[in-house]
Amino acid sequence: MAQSTKSSASEAARSSALGVTTGAHRRTRLWTGIALTAVGLPVLTAALVPLRDSLALESVLLLYLLAVVLTAVTGGVGPAVTAALVSVLLANYFFTTPYHTLVVDQQDSIIALIVFVGVAVTVSVTVELAGRHRVAAARSRAEAEVLSRFTAEPVTDTTLTGVLDQVRDIFGMDSVALLEQRDDQERIAASVGQPPRGRPAISVSAGGSLRLVAEGPELFAEDRRLLTRLAATAARAWEAERLSRQAAQARELAEIDRLRAALLAAVGHELRTPLAGVKAAVSSLRQRDVTWSPAERDELLATIEESADRLDELVANLLAMSRLQAGALSVAPRPVALDEIVANALLHLPHNHDHVAVDVPDHLPLVLADPGLLDRVVANLVDNARRFAPPATKVYVVADHDQDHDRIRLRIVDSGPGIPETDWERMFAPFQRLGDQTSDSGIGLGLAIARGFTEAMAGTLTPSRTAGGGLTMTVTLPVAS
Repeated sequence: MAQSTKSSASEAARSSALGVTTGAHRRTRLWTGIALTAVGLPVLTAALVPLRDSLALESVLLLYLLAVVLTAVTGGVGPAVTAALVSVLLANYFFTTPYHTLVVDQQDSIIALIVFVGVAVTVSVTVELAGRHRVAAARSRAEAEVLSRFTAEPVTDTTLTGVLDQVRDIFGMDSVALLEQRDDQERIAASVGQPPRGRPAISVSAGGSLRLVAEGPELFAEDRRLLTRLAATAARAWEAERLSRQAAQARELAEIDRLRAALLAAVGHELRTPLAGVKAAVSSLRQRDVTWSPAERDELLATIEESADRLDELVANLLAMSRLQAGALSVAPRPVALDEIVANALLHLPHNHDHVAVDVPDHLPLVLADPGLLDRVVANLVDNARRFAPPATKVYVVADHDQDHDRIRLRIVDSGPGIPETDWERMFAPFQRLGDQTSDSGIGLGLAIARGFTEAMAGTLTPSRTAGGGLTMTVTLPVAS
């Protein structure tokens, strides 16, 4: 404890020294600014007077403004404002006609002088505020460093119960409690030992609305001083736990806000493209002054159908993700045939199926799954694989029976560029597209929904490398008994 006291004293001495240094630095800045104003401005004026016939007043004022800025940086706002006023008087006296008077016979010169004063004062104040902010930031960093070292010096641990246990052990108390004042009543924030009986032998303020109480033998004055330090340590531990809980809540709220923002961005961008396609095609078909050929009409109708399918897919994914995030996903597992689910999922995909090869035997055992959720899982995985597979290659949907674990494995295999293993977990995050910004890359919900739905059905979804390049997604589901 003596070492702790010595450390605290040294930190206090350091804080005091910081204040002294700051005061001395301010005095040095002040005298430097006064020197620049008293010496620098006359020297600058003497250098510019011989050139006044070839220099415009605006150029002269800019040079004076530079001097004012240098004064503000080195001397602070007081000398800088003084320098600004002296500069405008010097400019008026030596560089505006009639010379060597304070009379100005040109309206443009009056405006330039007034603007100069305003700009110079504004810059001076801005520089001073920036300097104060830098000093405040430096002081805050120093105080935070001192506080972190002091907080790291409890008797045993920084947890609240650890501090209370230490108080009870040191002073031989029967019970120790930290009380919090709330609404004119005190409640127990934490306690150790026997339940408090309401007759504390000692009562020490822990700062703010906190009070440390202990029941047991009376203490001497020197013990009370030690208890005061421990009470402060207990208060810090309580505050740390409270802040930790608030931080966890803040992170949860931040994640919700991030998902909401991403959802709004998806609605505002991704849904606009298919809507624009539908609108353009319908508007074209409704034009009475244009005669469309059957092929052109079929093409416009196909555009409407494709855009509507895209809208249906996007809305379905958005609704599915909202159900997952809200914890409102309804799962009704029952025995289903995997080949039927795969066929139905591929049938409703809005893309060409020519590049999808299916090998799901119809003699596989039934799987225990929710048909609607499993349909969405297969559709999302196949659609994701198709997007990244090269045009001349196929996406393979293969299933087999893992008899060792009595589970069905469904693999969706592509030979695309693949994804580095370091990004395998990150690609399942909602609205995560891993840098893909193509127009048909979706909104980054497919894999997140696929994993969420799979796990809701007591299954697993794991990525792996495809032999020869690419990505393989494996859905594992239990066999129906």
